[in-house]
Amino acid sequence: MRDYFVTEDNRQSGQLLRNAVLFGRMLRALGIEVTPTQMVDLVDSLHFVDIRSRRDFKHSARAVLVNQREQIPLFDEAFDLFWQARREGELLELDLGTLLQKHQQQEMELYRRNPSAGESQSDSQEPEEERLLTYSDRELLRQKDFARLDDEELVTVQRMMQGIQWQLEPRRTRRHVRARQGQLIDLRRTMRQTLRHGGEVMQFTYRERKTKRRPVVLICDISGSMERYSRVLLQFIYIVTSRLDRVESFVFSTRLTRITRQLQRRNIDDALREASAVVHDWAGGTRIGEAIRTFNYDWARRVLNQGAVVMIISDGWDRGDVQLLGREMDRLHRSCHRLIWLNPLLGAEDYQPLVRGIQAALPHIDDFLPVHNLASLEQLAAILY
Repeated sequence: MRDYFVTEDNRQSGQLLRNAVLFGRMLRALGIEVTPTQMVDLVDSLHFVDIRSRRDFKHSARAVLVNQREQIPLFDEAFDLFWQARREGELLELDLGTLLQKHQQQEMELYRRNPSAGESQSDSQEPEEERLLTYSDRELLRQKDFARLDDEELVTVQRMMQGIQWQLEPRRTRRHVRARQGQLIDLRRTMRQTLRHGGEVMQFTYRERKTKRRPVVLICDISGSMERYSRVLLQFIYIVTSRLDRVESFVFSTRLTRITRQLQRRNIDDALREASAVVHDWAGGTRIGEAIRTFNYDWARRVLNQGAVVMIISDGWDRGDVQLLGREMDRLHRSCHRLIWLNPLLGAEDYQPLVRGIQAALPHIDDFLPVHNLASLEQLAAILY
């Protein structure tokens, strides 16, 4: 069976490294604690094994990433599921819930046959069966629609949301920095070093393009049709704002309001309270085209420099001019590096993009993604990297 991206060419191109990072995120989503240090050790170990050998690659990854013996069966199934994908998009469609549920059922059956074994293997003080049920409840919350969460579940989801790692694809700047090796020779430093050796070139020095994290712009719909999702999505925006640099946040219903300064408070409740205070059209009508036009004319030049990523969160219901929405979306798409539309209704199995706002926007967006539960946010985090 052919392995996925496990070739020498892909290692040199960096594709294997990217998928190794995605695999680490998948393991964290399944409950296997993988630290950044372990990921660095995994990358270093690839220089000492034949990555064309599926068996060697799997055992190396298991030795570096797994800390508990009882996690080995789950790791093996996750490894086989991840590295057998045939296309890149398939990595983001893996059914982690089914895999985790299957593993939990196996552990539950083992516990029923030998209850004492679970107690000896667990570091937790609570019974094994109770621990498994609690973990299963957390997995159910990952898949549960935000609109169906009660107040207690909202608090739990907020804590789980804070565990998502947000990293944006870096961009290369025009500036150069020192590098240990590369293709660009730093002539100035090289010639300066030759003075120490009587003008003889003993060693070349190199430079490379400096990379910086891209800015992020979040524009969230808070109209009446989005009321079921608005609060939890504002919590999502607050977390992204606190984790990334240079994040600009806006909300709109009948008009656009900037809430970047309000979301910079350390306490999330204070931040959301201040943001609510400055928004005067909460749960009103929807005029997406006018809101995007206001952004393009009043804010685009200030916040879209240096290759910004723009994310619009809306269900697409629009009472305004649809032709205006199409024109302004085209203008916005040409002004930013990447335009992503996040739709909470896209998580429904029978969803079809029939509303006029979505139909006008679709030709001008790069990614059309769901944002209805924690699992969809984890997929978004993987896509952004």
